[in-house]
Amino acid sequence: MNMPKNTTITSTTPVGVPTPAGAPAPLVLPARPEPVALQATQTALVVVDMQNAYASIGGYVDSAGFDISGAQGTISAIGRAIAAARASGILVVFLQNGWDAGYVEAGGPGSPNWYKSNALKTMRNKPELQGKFLAKGGWDYELIDEMKPQAGDIVIPKTRYSGFFNSTLDSTLRTRGIRNLVFTGIATNVCVESTLRDAFHLEYFAVMLEDATHELGGAAIQKAAVYNVETFFGWVSNVDAFVRTVAPSLAAAPAAATPETTAA
Repeated sequence: MNMPKNTTITSTTPVGVPTPAGAPAPLVLPARPEPVALQATQTALVVVDMQNAYASIGGYVDSAGFDISGAQGTISAIGRAIAAARASGILVVFLQNGWDAGYVEAGGPGSPNWYKSNALKTMRNKPELQGKFLAKGGWDYELIDEMKPQAGDIVIPKTRYSGFFNSTLDSTLRTRGIRNLVFTGIATNVCVESTLRDAFHLEYFAVMLEDATHELGGAAIQKAAVYNVETFFGWVSNVDAFVRTVAPSLAAAPAAATPETTAA
């Protein structure tokens, strides 16, 4: 029987890093196109760019004309994932996107980032906004109130879409023996997907929690990004499955819980 065109090949056999001798049985996360076997000590939850710039009214993305109405649901979903990760001993890594106050790190006219960054373009088109977006030390750059790091979490600054570009992310993960990355954050089709693609090329097993990410561009963009991850670069799961797998005691926590309330 021939498969329909553009169909992702699936399996019920878990994939992942081989279990080290003497290690406990892995946690098996339901995912597409097949389940993923995880050791908590080898896994990190990556929270991508949950900053005022991307998730708050008046931030860069909102000011540049993108729809952030879905961000609130994303915030609560990520909060549940963070709480579950902390409860199970999974490392939580926050990525924080932006540049120095003088925008030297953003690149000048010799950099494609100067032309493609919508934050930079918006500030050039509206001089009254100059210096407002994604400048370190400013409100726009800061992580949102619901995503404040706690002791044991790690914050990695980045200056481009991918969290691996010119950052300490890879060395930070490798020195801790991390091989599995679970992705959440904004935007699915930009910084989340860019970082996840690089993770694939650096030999990490990458899972995206699709209901804990938010796109820029509309529902069709989210669907396309999910297809790309599921078919070519990693695996796709959801917050309920992640919580049930790594922290079953939190599985009944209310969907609107924040990291602070669920970690208490």
